[in-house]
Amino acid sequence: MKTKYILAATCAALAGFSSALAGGEGWSHDFDAAKKQAAGDKKDLLMDFTGSDWCGWCIKLNDEVFKHDAFKTGVKDKFVLVELDFPQDKSKLSEETQKQNEELQGKYAVQGFPTILLCDSEGKPFAKTGYQAGGPEKYVAHLDELRAKKVTRDKSFDEAAKAEGPAKAKALIAALKAMELEDETVSAFYPDVVEQIKAADPKDETGYAKELAAKEKFAAFEQELNGFARKQDHAGALAFVEKSAGDFEGEQKQQIVVTKAMIYAQMEKFDEAIKAVDEAKALAPESDMAARFDGFKKQLEAAKEKSKDKPKEGAKEEEAKEEAAE
Repeated sequence: MKTKYILAATCAALAGFSSALAGGEGWSHDFDAAKKQAAGDKKDLLMDFTGSDWCGWCIKLNDEVFKHDAFKTGVKDKFVLVELDFPQDKSKLSEETQKQNEELQGKYAVQGFPTILLCDSEGKPFAKTGYQAGGPEKYVAHLDELRAKKVTRDKSFDEAAKAEGPAKAKALIAALKAMELEDETVSAFYPDVVEQIKAADPKDETGYAKELAAKEKFAAFEQELNGFARKQDHAGALAFVEKSAGDFEGEQKQQIVVTKAMIYAQMEKFDEAIKAVDEAKALAPESDMAARFDGFKKQLEAAKEKSKDKPKEGAKEEEAKEEAAE
């Protein structure tokens, strides 16, 4: 349930390539220098956004994978390693490095740690991952699978260069979808590709422009909804969601309706929340999100039963008045 109304985003150094604080030898903290090295050595970039002294999963990833020789050996011919640290102890990093890391966090829209981005030597991302259990050998194999996304991307770009019209647009769309990146990342790093798709398919035979417009519309919806969340205005949020639901369809409408259920739950209107969950499920019963609705409904039913044992606010006030009168 992706809506930001309920979910919040979770959870020096020296320049050069000689050492790193958490990852150990072989990691850089200088992004520009890392790009130059990657271009010269014909390698990709592995960017580790981490909180080295507070993020539990970051520490596990470092201890279980990055520190080991099997990892370093497995990636040395493929990646230039870049550690972008956000420690609580800021004395570990120079002001210059802190500024660089904050700028890169914004540029790459990183919201949680650890975030591992695989990028080409120009810094364009082609895959994203994080913590993976199983140790260094398994992680290296995982990275190799992700590198295949770049192969698919580049192959599709080559096909697009030889095509025209909707065929060109389809090849470019295939390149973007192969990477499975967030829409914000695509907009930030591949805007030229998006424009090429629109130019090659002005009648939108691929449906890409329609899909893109729908995503932009939903992003605007989320942004406005977050304004109600910041003010803790549940009634306003509920009215806005109910008003907006008719403007969307399919899984996007499903997300909006289940958001309504979440708002009702925060208001402790559990019957309305349960009804909204059923309504959301009926909109797209085969969606990935719908598969989680039964569990959510059980949680609401349990919360409803628990709420029966809580004295109502009116009853509390009446009881207080009686006690004062006595």
